[in-house]
Amino acid sequence: MKDVISTLEKYLSPVGLAKLLAIPNSDVHRFVAKAVDLCEPMKVFVCTDAQEDIDYIRRNAIARGEETELAIDTHSVHFDGFFDQARDVASTKYLVPKGESLGPHLEQRDRDEGLAHLNRRMKGSMRNKKMIIRFFCLGPLDSEFSIPVVQITDSFYVAHSEDLLYRSGYEYFKRHPDDKEIFWMLHSSGKLVQSVSIGWQKRGVYIDFKTNAVYSYNTQYAGNTIGLKKLALRLAIRKADSEGWLAEHMFLMAVHGPSGRKTYMTGAFPSSCGKTSTSMVPGATIVGDDLSYLRVIDEKVRAVNVEQGIFGIIRSVSKKDDPVIWEVLNSRQPAIFSNVLITEEGYPHWLEDGREIPPRGVNHSGPWWIGKVDENGEEIPLAHKNARYTINLNGLPNLDESLEDPNGVEIGGIIYGGRDADTWVPVTQSFSWEHGVITMGASLESKSTAATLGPSGQRMFQPFSNLDFLSIPLGQYIKNHLEFGRNVQKRPCIFAVNYFQQDENGKYLTGKDAKRIWLQWMDLRIHGDVKAIQTPTGYIPIYDDLKDLFKKYLNQDYSIEDYATQFTIRVPELLEKIYRIEKIYRESVSDAPDILFTIFAEQLARLKKAQDQFGDYINPAKFI
Repeated sequence: MKDVISTLEKYLSPVGLAKLLAIPNSDVHRFVAKAVDLCEPMKVFVCTDAQEDIDYIRRNAIARGEETELAIDTHSVHFDGFFDQARDVASTKYLVPKGESLGPHLEQRDRDEGLAHLNRRMKGSMRNKKMIIRFFCLGPLDSEFSIPVVQITDSFYVAHSEDLLYRSGYEYFKRHPDDKEIFWMLHSSGKLVQSVSIGWQKRGVYIDFKTNAVYSYNTQYAGNTIGLKKLALRLAIRKADSEGWLAEHMFLMAVHGPSGRKTYMTGAFPSSCGKTSTSMVPGATIVGDDLSYLRVIDEKVRAVNVEQGIFGIIRSVSKKDDPVIWEVLNSRQPAIFSNVLITEEGYPHWLEDGREIPPRGVNHSGPWWIGKVDENGEEIPLAHKNARYTINLNGLPNLDESLEDPNGVEIGGIIYGGRDADTWVPVTQSFSWEHGVITMGASLESKSTAATLGPSGQRMFQPFSNLDFLSIPLGQYIKNHLEFGRNVQKRPCIFAVNYFQQDENGKYLTGKDAKRIWLQWMDLRIHGDVKAIQTPTGYIPIYDDLKDLFKKYLNQDYSIEDYATQFTIRVPELLEKIYRIEKIYRESVSDAPDILFTIFAEQLARLKKAQDQFGDYINPAKFI
């Protein structure tokens, strides 16, 4: 321990050292000492929960050019540069000891080789920079769900973003027990030019699950650098696997039903598939929009929001379709915009925001004007497709009061949804827990989006909307879900939704506001208030119930023709989906449970029977 203290004394000021040593956990001291010895910062700032320390973070993010203050002085903008705009899945690798494997879907590297490469990449990476040491808590403080996290970074933008997104945990660290498991995060932006990481060709993220540590370098994009987000999710999935709970890429919200009833639901959607907008549906209250921990407590499934803020895709957010978020983004509530267009007057604009396009401004490509092209002659849009906003949940008018409940909320329903133009109906309820886990969660597909590097618009295998973040073999992960439900007296109902049905001309069959109707129907089904039609793939709504809901909540007349079109059972596409998904599991997932293939076979048989009886495209009335 003497060596640790002497290393800390070399880099930390007396004030910083006193702040650090006020935390009694010696593992914290060792991790910080190892980080400063590796990265060799010019100075070190230890941030507590004090407002003056938190204000210092934002001031420096602006003073150092990582953010620029906007016309509304509580707002700022950050640019990641032209080539550092999304999660780099290919460069995010698990460090795996020799002889171990996490399955073919995950990027892996030999642990010893990876650590040696990491030390070479990060050695001296913070020379002439200031290191920031942060303490946070995933989940509510002092809860069965709580996981403490140490984040070390040289980016004031990253540290400022985390202030909006997570619960400050310095005081929590001072009192939590020495044996409490901690997640460790170390990030360096690498060499910066005009406050942008220029070493993006050599960026990397390494996950050392043996020590619960994540290391990222030569990148600033939040998905690669904010350790508490998807990087910590990867560690949490392994922790959950060993302890019998679930760490999920799920929103958490309350649907308000008849007589003041509240029904809490979680939902897993890949990026740009309506996840945040679902959790923010008018009439509902939000607990969280992205990450949830689920535990069985007193034979009930209970869940918490891992976070305390939103890092949301801003594309298509408009006054008409997203009134709550729109109001927040135009208020004085603190917000960070990233990779949007900033006008000369200091106001942000983004794609499909419902406003007239400004003739010029500044975006991720530098000065921008209508018609500007890149080096390949392709026109540069006014903002990036994956542009984001970062806000804190506190202050939202639709925030649910349970956000900080240490016991979490009881879950009534679990929802899975993706981008699907031609296969699933707008809303379906599974026959059982097992049927939902397999045909909805484990079979989830979606068109790829700009949230990850690579081409957009391709159909991707996205089981549970969590494949990119798994840190255990997929088959084991599915078994965990199946087993989790067996430990519950009253299992949550499982639903699938599809907001992206299209006709032959590419026109969407449902409006964005229809999300509310599907949610209200789920609430009624969970409590047994309405009956449903049994189809080969699950239960779907009765027309009269939807007609009443559209009128009650949207004041819209819902026609029987629209119902028939939207809820037609598309047998050829559904059969093709089963063949496609089953092939993936047989060829790529060696530990897939047998029940998965049994449930596929049962669904296949039901669809073929209906096809023989009614044809390829079946009006829902045929099943009544």
